[in-house]
Parts: sequence; C-alpha cells; structure tokens
Amino acid sequence: MDARERVLTTLEHRIPDRVPFDLGGTIVTGIHEEAYRRLVPALGLAPRPLRRQDRTQHLAVVDDDVRDALAVDTGGVYPATATTSRERTEIRDGYDWLFDDFGMGWRCPVDGGLYHDLAHSPLAGDITLDDVRAQPGPEPADQGRTAGMRERCLQIRDVERRAVCMWGFGGGVLETASWLRGLEQFFMDLAADPDLACAIMDRVLEWKLAYYEHVLGRIGDVVDVFFEGDDVGTQQSLLVSPDAYRRYVKPRQAALFRTIHERSRAKVALHSCGAVRPLIRDFIEIGVEILNPVQVSAVGMDPADVKAEFGREIAFWGGGVDTQRVLWSGTAQEVRDEVRRRVDALAPGGGWVFSAVHNIQAGVPAENVIAMREALTAYGAY
Repeated sequence: MDARERVLTTLEHRIPDRVPFDLGGTIVTGIHEEAYRRLVPALGLAPRPLRRQDRTQHLAVVDDDVRDALAVDTGGVYPATATTSRERTEIRDGYDWLFDDFGMGWRCPVDGGLYHDLAHSPLAGDITLDDVRAQPGPEPADQGRTAGMRERCLQIRDVERRAVCMWGFGGGVLETASWLRGLEQFFMDLAADPDLACAIMDRVLEWKLAYYEHVLGRIGDVVDVFFEGDDVGTQQSLLVSPDAYRRYVKPRQAALFRTIHERSRAKVALHSCGAVRPLIRDFIEIGVEILNPVQVSAVGMDPADVKAEFGREIAFWGGGVDTQRVLWSGTAQEVRDEVRRRVDALAPGGGWVFSAVHNIQAGVPAENVIAMREALTAYGAY
C-alpha cells in the first residue's frame, strides 16, 4: 500500500496497513523553522537554506529528503503569490511588519521574534456597512495564484504517490472577519450589531468563493483533501455560543463547503482548535468529512470519547501528541507513551491520520520529533 492509498483508505473509514503520518501537509500540521533547523542534522541529513512555508507562523517547508526520512504520507499545495499582490513588508519600531492582501498588518519583533502576530485590522473603529462593502481585498482569481499548482499536485499524486492536501485561501470565514475588524470588536458586533458582523463575514465569503471557483476548475480533479481553517474553540469553551454559530457562521461555512464538494472529488477537512465537541455534529451536517485536530488538552476533547461518539461519521486528522506540553517539554519516553495512548484511542477502525495536535513549535527538541515518529512506527501498524 503506497502513501496515498494509505491516506485515502483511512479517510474512507477502512483499515490501511498502518496509521498514515502527516508533517507539513498543511499550515496546521507543520514545523517551526527553528525546530526544523535542529531536526535536519538529527536525521543525518545535510544542512540547507530554510524555506518558509507560512510567513506569519514561521513554518519551514518540509523538504523531500526529510519527508522520505520520516515516511510522510502527505504533500501540501498552497496558493502562489498573485500578480496583483499588495503585500509589503517594512521594519518599524523594532518590528518586522507584514501587510497582506487583505490589508491586515502582522508584526514580529526583529530581535528574537518567533511569529508574526496580528497588529493592524483595516476595519477597526467606527465603520458602516458601506465601509465593509468598499473594503479592498485580494484578487481571488488572479492567475498568479495557481501558477505551477497543477504540476505540483501531479508530482505529489503520481510521482511521490502521496496524498495531495490543498490549504484554503486565507483564514476561515469567522476568523478572517474577526482579524479584519479586530477580535474584541468583532465579537462585540456579533452580539450587539450582528448585521455588521455578518456583512464582514459575507465579504470574506465572497472572496473565498471566487477563489475556489477559480482554482477548482484547474485542480479540483487532482486534490485529495481540501483544508479550511476556521477556529471556533478556545481551551475551555467556544468563541461563540452554539446558537450564534448556527445562526451566523454555519450557513456561510456550508456555502463554502458545498462549492468545494460540487467542483471537486476531494474530501473536505476543517481545522478548528479547542473545545469544539458541541459543534462536531454541525460540522458533519454541512459536509465536513475530516476534523483537525483533536485538541486533547481542551475541555471535552478526550480522544477515545470523541472517536466513540463521532468516529463512524467523521475522520480525524491530528491529536497524535499534545503540542502544548508533552512534545515541547516532555521527555522522549513521555512522547512515546503519549503516542501509544493516542493510537489506542483513535486508530481502531481507520478514520485517522496521525499528526501532532498542532504545528511543532520552535522549542521542541529534535529527539522528541524523532521519538514521535518512531513510536508511531512501533505502535501504528494494524
């Protein structure tokens, strides 16, 4: 069974030869460039210039020889830079600033910074519905976004024989709207002025639908999994009430996922961190076939319980080892023990792709990454 067959088999809730493994197939299952810099020599591989896969999270591109050494079953595909891009960078007041095509500003300390954090929201302050409708944004159908994309998909699918994972356009409907407005103000709007909040989400949805209509005509037949990210959970609860989610967010996500299903044969995966168990049934209803991650440290997200309740209806991607404590500060043996527990909980019957709960963070020792992979090899065979 090759890598692609392994992934597709488990996503059909059938049993492959072993649990599939993902590292770097998405921007939520990747590795920070500092951790990657230590991992490469630990694998006995030659040093090389780092390439950045995600600019705000500072994720490294996982090179082919690293994917081979770790027997990674996935390959990631991402939008290229648009010919009409308005992105720009500048160094100001001790920060490295990145302004993106949505007009949002992200900054990272020049000295010792590990990530870019949101620091400028273009729709902050006193605004009207007309301001929202006039907000400039990216050009979703720019031809530059799909440059080389089909060739990359075919390389992963037909030459490497790995599963093709495509990340969506920007963030999700809810989270991008909150970034455009500013998180605190957006969630106040959702309670006090839902028409305004919904208008911002509709503007985001407009951009995202235009992108998918553009890109799916070119690669919809060669992608195995489309990932959309839209965090609705916190460590303890939800960012919005279940009622608010169902009234305002769910219909817009449903429109997005329906477009993907209508224009491709790919599975739809939703990344949503946190304590999202109260909404998993809703995700299934709107066409989500894969949930990433299983945040094992969040309230209500015990992997055995989640698998027992929903495992016949939705596949899981992630949850293989806790990134908040075990992978970062645990011993290699603690990592192995955690992997074994997660395999016991999530592997039975298929329906699971292994990755860490979230991206491997900057301070994670290389020996813990290697211990994670070795443990999956030892315990992940069916």
